[in-house]
Amino acid sequence: MMTGTGSGSGTGSTSIVIRIEMTKDLVTFGQIATAIGDAGGDVVAIDVAQSSKAKTIRDITVQVSDHQQSDHVVSAVSKLEGIQVIHVSDQTFLIHLGGKIEIMPKVPIKNRDDLSRVYTPGVARVCMAIHEDPKKAYTLTIKRNTVAVVSDGSAVLGLGNIGPEAAMPVMEGKAMLFKQMADVDAFPICLDTQSTEEIIQIVKALAPTFGGINLEDISSPRCFEIEQRLIEELNIPVFHDDQHGTAVVLLAGLLNAVKVVGKELNRCKVVVCGIGAAGIACTKMLLAAGVVNIVGVDREGAIVRGASYSNSAWQWYADHTNPERLNGTLGDVISGADIFIGLSGPKVLGVEDVKKMAQDPIVFAMANPTPEISPEEAEPYVRVMATGRSDYPNQINNVLCFPGLFRGVLDCRASRITEEMKLAAASAIASVVSDEELNEYYIIPSVFNQMVVEKVREAVISAAYQSGVARRNKGWEVAKEVAVLSSSGEFA
Repeated sequence: MMTGTGSGSGTGSTSIVIRIEMTKDLVTFGQIATAIGDAGGDVVAIDVAQSSKAKTIRDITVQVSDHQQSDHVVSAVSKLEGIQVIHVSDQTFLIHLGGKIEIMPKVPIKNRDDLSRVYTPGVARVCMAIHEDPKKAYTLTIKRNTVAVVSDGSAVLGLGNIGPEAAMPVMEGKAMLFKQMADVDAFPICLDTQSTEEIIQIVKALAPTFGGINLEDISSPRCFEIEQRLIEELNIPVFHDDQHGTAVVLLAGLLNAVKVVGKELNRCKVVVCGIGAAGIACTKMLLAAGVVNIVGVDREGAIVRGASYSNSAWQWYADHTNPERLNGTLGDVISGADIFIGLSGPKVLGVEDVKKMAQDPIVFAMANPTPEISPEEAEPYVRVMATGRSDYPNQINNVLCFPGLFRGVLDCRASRITEEMKLAAASAIASVVSDEELNEYYIIPSVFNQMVVEKVREAVISAAYQSGVARRNKGWEVAKEVAVLSSSGEFA
């Protein structure tokens, strides 16, 4: 996402800091406060940065509802006689100053003895231990707990192909979530290439440092080949979060949504709108969960079984979905659908389309920041509604998946992530919402629910052992990583 479903964009209020220079003879602070209030802002703090007899420089903190209102407030202040706006900062930009993450040593280096252990000459013994047994990289380096968050900047949020530098704030944010949610050390790697082959080769060359690879914001259809090749050619887990993180959380929400409406998921007719990376991954997840009747729709209409498509991903889709060979637009194929899944763009689903759906319809409109249909429009006709936004109930957010999933695969040292592990993660997320809590407005837990990571971790580890991809002896769970000093003086 992160894709639209992962970003969780909302329109919640924020604050800005306006630094102004005011000429005392020409303007009063009361006039400034009035201008700010008339523009919809709320002054919450005033700080004097510098003052003289004629002029004063002040920092005014103003609460605003969104970026657009921020512009109105600044414009109103700028128009006052005797005012010069020096600069404007907001909370979001201030948080990003100097980046959002840093690297810290785990032990201090206080003297020559410490230095000789962490670096030369003592480190040479550790290097040779790994040289003789490469598996010891998991116990003697950061590999055991470190994930690379890799992007080429070609499909960043809803912003499109904005390049690697502009993608960095998103990847830094992802690294923060890894650490805070699951104590996984993640590092952003934004590549200045959009060549499929170059990305594959670079990530392969970087792989010895990491215990897992999280691909992020790489455009379709290139992302499919990049992920598949890396899965085949590396012996560590590779996970494209825009595809599979979205799919896992989507399935978790649907498992609970169908409980609310009293339907069986495998008997539902599902219409998926937007057959890109996320749409295809969600469809594969639904097929794995036993759903049979899935119809995919994109700009050109329904993807029809038996038709030929130049896009190989769409050809796969045609071969595995739409058993009734429905043709036409979204409005044509949505008739009688139990579930609508939107991974496309704003306002593509109309009220008239929703009225054609089956009784007690479920609508997951996950385009961000503007859903396929607004909850306000859909509410009279939809039984369960979910979006990708944090300011509405039932947010489908990838943050519910990737921290716990990677915590699990790192802990059991899985070689890859299987379909069974993803299904287990979805069930684990859904299980956090108890039967007593479950209702139309609460089908998915909050991203801040502390139970989510641990339940996903446990489910993923169990599925990894069942799938035969876990490479740690099961006894490690009992020992809980107690370091055992071997006879050679190395940690086992």
